[in-house]
Amino acid sequence: MERKRLQTGFTLVELLVVMFIIGLLAALVAPNFLSRGEKAKVVAAKAQIELFGTALDAFRLDVGRYPTSQEGLQALRERPAGAERWDGPYLKKEIPSDPWQHPYVYRSPGEKGAYDLFSYGADGVAGGDGNNSDVSGG
Repeated sequence: MERKRLQTGFTLVELLVVMFIIGLLAALVAPNFLSRGEKAKVVAAKAQIELFGTALDAFRLDVGRYPTSQEGLQALRERPAGAERWDGPYLKKEIPSDPWQHPYVYRSPGEKGAYDLFSYGADGVAGGDGNNSDVSGG
């Protein structure tokens, strides 16, 4: 009596079809996933700018002015010269870079108010579109 051998496993064609389907799904999902990462960086930058704004307001209440452009955000961590009523540090941790690893831009007096505080975005240069656009609080 002859026994038939059961064949187990997948054929090459079946494996190629599965790999093709996985590739199609990855091509459809990956761009959405990557754009969400960039959106998260914009949200994080806005949140950090809002936190800096709160610390800058506390500095102004104590000292009577915002830090100058030369003093920069570091004045929130270390007493600048001539700031006798400084009661900081106003931030618990060191001043971080923006989510794209560029320094935040702080100017006082600002072009749009008492100070300007923003990130140049992914490209680190003024202006730009999409992921490269400047990010400010709010």
